[in-house]
Amino acid sequence: MSTSASLRTRWNVSDIVVASTLAVASGVIFWGWNLSYHAVSTLFVAYPPTASVVAGMWLFPAVLGALIIRKPGAAIYCEMVAAAVSALLGSQWGLGVLLSGFLQGLGAELILLAFLYRRFTLDVAVLAGAAAGLAGGINENWIASYYQYDAVGTVVHIAGFALSGAVIAGALPWLATRGLAATGVLGPLKSRRAHLESALTGRTRTAGTPAA
Repeated sequence: MSTSASLRTRWNVSDIVVASTLAVASGVIFWGWNLSYHAVSTLFVAYPPTASVVAGMWLFPAVLGALIIRKPGAAIYCEMVAAAVSALLGSQWGLGVLLSGFLQGLGAELILLAFLYRRFTLDVAVLAGAAAGLAGGINENWIASYYQYDAVGTVVHIAGFALSGAVIAGALPWLATRGLAATGVLGPLKSRRAHLESALTGRTRTAGTPAA
């Protein structure tokens, strides 16, 4: 790897501080979501496998971290730290959330890697969120085995994870990144001009001109 490429992918202090702050805050959100999940899940009592359509609430730090930091490892780091904070605060799934965090972060990370960490467009964010959801659904049904559904229910549950990931953990973090960039708080980061980037091409427009 060339020196310039190494510098582009190496984390600096700003990256670490922002990613850590984001991940810890997300972990607190996880904790709150865990407390309310039982009540939310009752909305899907008619067919429990469909409850996974809200699973994106456990996936969003991976894509949000990747979109903001824009360097290798951000998705895994943010998702795992958020999971660890959730566990420390008292997740009902205990330390098992660490495996979930790793696999979900890995799912998103692989999509960013496929684009060589150079594209952070809406479609890539949606794909990354869906991949995080797919990994999460596979883990919860076939690895950690938190759920025991029949074949159809398992497919529905995993598909719901992927769909929820695409929307809640993909499209919404992309919008959030643009919103944060517009406020100027991402100044030290590579994503500081995200609000000026085309949703589909990623090309940066000049401030004041319409998006492509």
